[in-house]
Amino acid sequence: MPSSRKTIIGKSVLLTALSITALLTMLMAAMVPGKTSAQTNPTNTPAPTATTAVIQAGTGSMQLVYWNGLTGGDGTTMDKMVDAFVKDNTDISVRQEQYVWDTLYQKLQAAFVAGEPPDVIVLHNSEIPQFQKLGLFAPVDDLFDTNGGPLPLKDFTEPALDATVIGGKHYGVLLDNHGFGTWVNLNLFKSAGVDENTAPPKSPDEFIKLATKLTLDKNGKHPDEAGFDLQNVTQWGTGIDWTRVQFESFLYQFGGSVVSADLKTATINSQAGQQALQAMYDLIYKYHVAPDPNKTNGYNAFQAGTIAIMPTGTWFRNNLVDLHKEIKWTVWPMLQLGPKPGVWASAHVMFISSTLTGDKLAAAKKMVVYLSNHNDIWAQSGQVPARISVQKGLDPETYKSNILFGQGFQQFGRLEPPLTDLVEVQNAFDPELSAALNGQKTVKQALDDANARMQTILDRGQ
Repeated sequence: MPSSRKTIIGKSVLLTALSITALLTMLMAAMVPGKTSAQTNPTNTPAPTATTAVIQAGTGSMQLVYWNGLTGGDGTTMDKMVDAFVKDNTDISVRQEQYVWDTLYQKLQAAFVAGEPPDVIVLHNSEIPQFQKLGLFAPVDDLFDTNGGPLPLKDFTEPALDATVIGGKHYGVLLDNHGFGTWVNLNLFKSAGVDENTAPPKSPDEFIKLATKLTLDKNGKHPDEAGFDLQNVTQWGTGIDWTRVQFESFLYQFGGSVVSADLKTATINSQAGQQALQAMYDLIYKYHVAPDPNKTNGYNAFQAGTIAIMPTGTWFRNNLVDLHKEIKWTVWPMLQLGPKPGVWASAHVMFISSTLTGDKLAAAKKMVVYLSNHNDIWAQSGQVPARISVQKGLDPETYKSNILFGQGFQQFGRLEPPLTDLVEVQNAFDPELSAALNGQKTVKQALDDANARMQTILDRGQ
């Protein structure tokens, strides 16, 4: 039976959920002195909204409620996978709800408090400690062949697989590996008179020289030429998309970390942290090859044809393949501004609610196994499939970004630290990075302030 799908704006449901969320937030703030709101956002990040896409797939009597934050191009690919699942399992239907991530985190806690949690959830590996601490997820060891299940454990990539383990139990099934890489608009190479076959820069100096050649004002002048008009730049050599993630990538390249290995001490204001943020600052204000990310959204500017070299995520593939066929593009490994390679990496993980039992639990497991076994479809999203066998079978021309970036994640990728208060820690330093990059604070002051805010959170959790 073909699946039926429709998009609904569930106003009454959302208002109820938001009321619960607001109440929960106030209670938590009252119970924990000094707790900052999870809604705190850096100035260049849109605030979470109450709207959501509710997509009904299939007509089976056993309905699964499935929540995720796949609101971009990767969500379109997930829709295809869910459609395929209900087509092959006609007794099951799926109500998929897609939220922006910040809203999803808040709504998920509220849903469990209200006794109405989703059945299947997709989050990141970095959120496992925080949500498992609340007892939200069911262990899934019985889904792997090491415990008689259908999924071959050794076919999943490390170190993301290990990040799903707490107390010797697996609390989710990996869907992918994802993270940052470098996207290159070859059309802008041509307009700047740069050979489109130019190899990726081998050093920070090489990159700055290339970015300078690719930056043009309305008169065709470059930043290193007299008379360059900074107020009328027609194309930028590079840009900044997701400030925090780009900073963390450079932080790793300089040998730094967000927190200490024992997770007890904030270390973002280390020398490495200052070097990483200074390198980003210099792209904007010293070399004039990148716009202020607080004023120019790099993700959109690349698509508009005004940024030539853009570090951004694996998920960007769908935008180019489906929406911007006019852009001739290629990919490079993550830009390197530090002395060694390094890149922020993460993983989407499929979780099953700890509240499920009986036939509903069996249906949820069937869905998770199905999505994992059809990991080849997920490659269309731009994310790197978690299954090693699927990665090896990807066509190198069709999936060049997945393959190249995936190699980088395996060679020098770094996952977020497994903090139980990770989202709050990120909200503590995110706006400080933006403050430095828009000139409100010096690099050192911004990182010192970030470190102090982070340490307060870490001390409270010990």
